[in-house]
Amino acid sequence: MTASGQIASFPKSVRIQASSDFRNHKEKGERLAKGCLLANWQILPTASFSRLGVVTSKRLGKAVIRNRARRLMRECFRLHRKELLRNVDLILIARKSIAKHSFHDVEKDFITLLKKCELLPTSTIPFQAELNEKP
Repeated sequence: MTASGQIASFPKSVRIQASSDFRNHKEKGERLAKGCLLANWQILPTASFSRLGVVTSKRLGKAVIRNRARRLMRECFRLHRKELLRNVDLILIARKSIAKHSFHDVEKDFITLLKKCELLPTSTIPFQAELNEKP
């Protein structure tokens, strides 16, 4: 459960897992980088729902570091999925610098990246800042 009382989940139905989907997005999708993240995305029809794919290469470091990077990216998407302006298939690729970033830093890069892609409204703020603002 989140601080706002909503049940938070990240079911398999919102994950991109097929290698053909990853390849298709790399070839046909749009691409942009910001900070410790690189994003490939494709806009989907309005009848579908947004999905996330995560890529962490062995160049990041050992399995512990790669798994942490995956968790950070998934959590950013999970927290802001409902704020997306359009339904999108989003693939986030971790850059080597993610290993030394905190969740707050990764979330800021995620929000900035999606604002540049015009997938999040300009009024979006990091989740931790939302918690601090509420009385």
